Amino acid sequence: MAYDVIVLGVGGMGSATAYHLARRGKRVLGLERYDIPNAMGSSHGITRIIRLAYYEHPAYVPLLRRAYELWRELERGFGEQLLYITGSIDAGPPQSQCFAGSLRSCQLHDLPHEVLNGAEASRRFPGYRLPAELMALWQPEGGFLLSERCIVAHVVAAQAHGAEIRARERALGWEPRAGGVRVETEQGVYEAERLVISAGPWVGTLLPELASQAVPERQVLAWLQPTRPDLFQPERFPVFNLQVEEGRYYGFPIFSVPGFKFGRYHHLEQATAADEVDRECHPRDEAILRAFADAYFPDGAGPTMALKTYMFTNSPDENFILDLHPDYPQVAVAAGFSGHGYKFCSVVGEIMADLAEVGETRHDIELFQVSRFRRMVDAPNS
Repeated sequence: MAYDVIVLGVGGMGSATAYHLARRGKRVLGLERYDIPNAMGSSHGITRIIRLAYYEHPAYVPLLRRAYELWRELERGFGEQLLYITGSIDAGPPQSQCFAGSLRSCQLHDLPHEVLNGAEASRRFPGYRLPAELMALWQPEGGFLLSERCIVAHVVAAQAHGAEIRARERALGWEPRAGGVRVETEQGVYEAERLVISAGPWVGTLLPELASQAVPERQVLAWLQPTRPDLFQPERFPVFNLQVEEGRYYGFPIFSVPGFKFGRYHHLEQATAADEVDRECHPRDEAILRAFADAYFPDGAGPTMALKTYMFTNSPDENFILDLHPDYPQVAVAAGFSGHGYKFCSVVGEIMADLAEVGETRHDIELFQVSRFRRMVDAPNS
């Protein structure tokens, strides 16, 4: 075989996977259909939140601890800061997933944190204007990653360890072979002992059996210029997740470009095919986001600086898919990150390298196994 491992998709997850494999001495080929980095999938827009208090499920916290270690290791090697600490706020009604789930993770994993009501949070962080009846959990280690620069850092490090990375080369398909895999692209045919598929919203085109478990969804981000920009600087404005009557929202301080950045989870609930997503931003998109800023961050709701589309890839339970192919153990898949995966890229790269190298990992990934979808289907009849 010409390669030990081929990685299909060199975005956030694929770039990290290529790096971890290459540093272990593997002959790695990374194939990306667009530029590296690019604005076509799920990793563009300058920043992504990282947070240790994890309301989605406490099982993510050990992975996050390792992710932080690996991000800091990556930035030391790259010689450029990639992780910025601002603290994080997870807020909502007292019994909401956003607040109560974050509190549970902090309690189970003994994470430093502080509980505030909405009025207290707004006094401490005056860019916020939260109703007093909301509850907020502040965790000091939250912050943001420079998402596109992290991809660059992983790719540069992978190349330094001998990986071959090819951009603008779309994979047409793959097939298992005796002792390995064969991958056909628009430019050629490659063979390897192992394959990792980390194609983001396009995973269903390469693994049709996962198309219903990894569904692309259109998202929109807004950058609004604050009328009080001093309140939205990283040292005064924690990243946030906020669950309110209008929906669940997330946001960032001003960084790198003009504007306070934020978005709405499952923006208009527009499931789509990855190649058919509407990449234009429309007045309705802006109106929904601006109404949220007017209500909860009024000093941030000045003129619009930018609107950008990107994609989530949602699994049915919004937990990740990290597993070996059920029929072809030489193939591993990383998919279904459901809008909260980027912060895990560094540790997912390590996990996928483990699966490709030895078929298992020291990390607990039971929550992310493909077999759970069969159990979900069977459960009503059990």
